[in-house]
Amino acid sequence: MGLINRKGGDPSIQPSPSPPLGSDEKYAHDDNGEAVHGHHLDDMRDPTTRLHRGLKARQVTMIAIGGAIGTGLIIGTGAALAKAGPLSILISYSIVGFVVYMVMCALGEMATWLPLESGFTGYAARFCDPALGFSLGYTYWFKYIIVTPNQLTAGALVIQYWVDRDKVNPGVFIAVFLVAIVLINYLGIRFFGELEFWLSSVKVLTICGLILLSLILMLGGGPDHDRKGFRYWKHPGAMKTVYKTGDAGRFIGLWSTFVTATFAYLGTELVGVTVGEAQNPRKVIPQAIKLTFWRIVVFYILSVLLIGTLVPYDSPSLVFATTKATTGASASPFVVAIIESGIQTLPGFINACILLFVFSAANSDLYIATRTLYGLAKEGNSLSIFARTDRRGVPIYALGLSAFIALIAFLNVADDSKKIFTYFVNLVTIFGLLTWISILVAHIYFVKARRAQGVDESQMHYVAPFGLVGTYFALCFCIVISIFKNYDVFVHDNTREHGLEKFDYKNFITGYLGIPLYLIMIFGYKLVTRTKGWTPLTADLFTGKDVIDREEEEFLAQKATTRKRKPGGWFYRHFVSWLF
Repeated sequence: MGLINRKGGDPSIQPSPSPPLGSDEKYAHDDNGEAVHGHHLDDMRDPTTRLHRGLKARQVTMIAIGGAIGTGLIIGTGAALAKAGPLSILISYSIVGFVVYMVMCALGEMATWLPLESGFTGYAARFCDPALGFSLGYTYWFKYIIVTPNQLTAGALVIQYWVDRDKVNPGVFIAVFLVAIVLINYLGIRFFGELEFWLSSVKVLTICGLILLSLILMLGGGPDHDRKGFRYWKHPGAMKTVYKTGDAGRFIGLWSTFVTATFAYLGTELVGVTVGEAQNPRKVIPQAIKLTFWRIVVFYILSVLLIGTLVPYDSPSLVFATTKATTGASASPFVVAIIESGIQTLPGFINACILLFVFSAANSDLYIATRTLYGLAKEGNSLSIFARTDRRGVPIYALGLSAFIALIAFLNVADDSKKIFTYFVNLVTIFGLLTWISILVAHIYFVKARRAQGVDESQMHYVAPFGLVGTYFALCFCIVISIFKNYDVFVHDNTREHGLEKFDYKNFITGYLGIPLYLIMIFGYKLVTRTKGWTPLTADLFTGKDVIDREEEEFLAQKATTRKRKPGGWFYRHFVSWLF
């Protein structure tokens, strides 16, 4: 990787001269003209492989606020509450929320310095090791080409609330959803960004409405006029024992909710995928990260606090919802709380909102899968055809392959294949944690590199507020969760539920196979390509930065010429525009 060290450094490593437009030969070279580590550089000068910066500030902001809000929050919290109690989920969602914020801060520091079109896979490859970028890119892509069809299937199941599968085959709805999300992604980033802006707005309004309603019900404003307060924290209690009795059982219960909370937050890093298509990313990304903090506090932590006051963990309705109901409003703890308070008309509305959430998730998942494969091709780790874009800046070949793989959603039409598909999804969910780990490792190397190469914090557009201390804390926590996320396979107790044997080998294999796959890709890449990791002095901090600087200057100049024409009236300028 090339080095442009402005304040000294190793002069033997220099960036290769800029290639002609359209050339794929972009490599870092040493004094002898040989490729250093053989790593492909993206200098962002080839117009046939460039994305368009069509995401406006308000779109990136709203995607950051509502992008990761999905069924994990509305439905998943119920299973965690029934398993471990209200205090356990409050602790776990708060701590994991802090870890997620550390991940976003680390990503934001790198993204504002160099908003790469290849996203955080490019940061891992440039600042740490090309092998890490290779493994991160493919594990992340694997995750989303499986999650996308899973979301399509979930959408078809939600519709069964209104249309029985005996009348209309779920495959019909899967086909409709798939065609819709492919079309949305094909129409370009401007259309995608605008649609996701409104979908995220609806999600935010829905969550805010549920939080407000939950607060009203907690204070006795429902039809039953029952002021619950923190009654259920005393009886049946704040923490439930799991598998064991006493403190050991309470700790196991608490730990089980850490796993649930982690999966509820997965996808927050979506902002890191959008940096290559965001207008003025060095200003927009820090704003998005700050709003991510408030989203975590308000939407996640406040939601689990309120739901823990409305429904006791031993509620028969909650147990039924989390063990019998498969999807839709009936599986949501919010619906359980609403029905028990005497309100009978909202479940259908919430089911419609959940359908919207699932559709938005499928749409953004296909977007992430497409841009991740595109990023791999830009870094030279996949076929170059997947880096090609059309006149709208859409990587159509990467979109085509990702959409084709999404056809496996039709496997779920047959009941006998659902179990296999569930195991497959369990296999790839570990990749979300490995993504966070990779981002944090890349940030550690980035900070060391910028310090070694004389890049002062005053030159940075954004610096992680907790520095490397916060990054190391989050890294250690993510590693621990990755190792023990399927903790229950190690807990041998005859009282285990559902008649499971003492060692659930299927859960063990599908839960942990992702880790050796991740490591095999790292060391396999290094073995085949003979690459070496970057040192702080050889990490490439500058290739392509001149292109970003020029685009930023042009954007700010254009904005300055239209500054007098401010959008909206007095109300918008004083009460709305600050958000975006």
